[in-house]
Amino acid sequence: MHKESFLRSGHHPTLISAFLYFDVSFMVWVLFAPLTPFLADQMHLSATQKGLLTAIPLLGGTFFRPILGLLADRVGGRRAGLTGLSLTLVPLIAGWHYATNLWQFYCTGFLLGIAGASFAVALPLAGRWYKAEHQGLAMGIAGAGNAGSLIATFFGPRLAQHFGWHSVFALALIPVCCVLAFFFLFAKDSPNRTAPKKWSQYARLLTTADTWKLCFLYSLTFGGFVGLSSFLTVFFHDQYHLSKVQAGDFATVVIIAGSFLRPVGGWIADKIGGYRLLLFLFVGISACVMVISRLPSIAVVVPMLFLAMGMLGMGNGSVFQIAPQRFPADIELTTGIVGAAGGLGGFFLPSAIGALKDSSGSFGLGLFCFALLVMVGAVLLLEFGVQWSLTWTPDALRRTMVFRYRTPRHGPVQDGAIAGELQPAEE
Repeated sequence: MHKESFLRSGHHPTLISAFLYFDVSFMVWVLFAPLTPFLADQMHLSATQKGLLTAIPLLGGTFFRPILGLLADRVGGRRAGLTGLSLTLVPLIAGWHYATNLWQFYCTGFLLGIAGASFAVALPLAGRWYKAEHQGLAMGIAGAGNAGSLIATFFGPRLAQHFGWHSVFALALIPVCCVLAFFFLFAKDSPNRTAPKKWSQYARLLTTADTWKLCFLYSLTFGGFVGLSSFLTVFFHDQYHLSKVQAGDFATVVIIAGSFLRPVGGWIADKIGGYRLLLFLFVGISACVMVISRLPSIAVVVPMLFLAMGMLGMGNGSVFQIAPQRFPADIELTTGIVGAAGGLGGFFLPSAIGALKDSSGSFGLGLFCFALLVMVGAVLLLEFGVQWSLTWTPDALRRTMVFRYRTPRHGPVQDGAIAGELQPAEE
């Protein structure tokens, strides 16, 4: 892929709009992460309650993503994005004026999931403008909006310390309104957008095994990234006894890697194939988290977390280089379903780490279980590759580099068809 070919293709104002939409939405989505230590001191929360408080917005994102994905398919990504940004104002106002009890924070956190649902709109809105060979980079750039978590973890504790945590919700309204205006002015739907699908097409996608395989993979990569992003401030504060601002700063440092390496992961996946890259990343993530689970000194934990979060971010880009190759006509709905699975994985991770901390007295057990799960994911990915090599189209196999192969003699493979006997590629 030549740099000029990407720069001359697509619609860059829409790509920027999608990035900003996802960026400010991600900031709002994980807003509870830096505020939880403040709320925990005020309400005397247990580790389980802290984990659940940071995880509830992720559950909300899982619920709202398919809904926003359906809306984008029906009315277009631009209108769906404007709707999502407008509704994101509701939980911010609720957190600013009304939330005082724990159950009210749970409700507010669930509504913050509307911001997390931006994933189902931002990525396909941008991706539709670009050709298949640029999908990894385009969707990686739009997906790099998860850098919004950096804004939350860096500024959130400082603002809460100086103005009070209620004011943080009010101040978050400002960037959301600015992005809403920018999105209204510059975002456009691609002319390549397909007509709204029949309900039978949705059912077919939901009953396709590959959909759920991609969901599982993304629940590990994005679920791991957003789950750890939400819990790291609590982890640094409780485990290493850092101040609330210091804990937010350390969380910001390690989240940087995952945020800015996502488009790098998409770019590398375009070059060597998302499947091949993801396999290497799973092994590396598991090794790093295994070291972290031993709870070494902070001088060791921070570099290991930096590497792990970087690889998780690249893994996100890899999965979304694979998905459009398998489902090129169903990008909106696939993005919503797979993205929802990522949010669900993010919900379970901090919830499990918090619960296991209360039962075992250590954060290490939850982190160790996550490392084992990622290694299981690497083993299953090998099995997925064998199945995909027999059922995917030659173009999809070539772009994702599932295996080296010869193009079947009988032409492109249709969904559910068998490619025929696989032979080694010629050197």
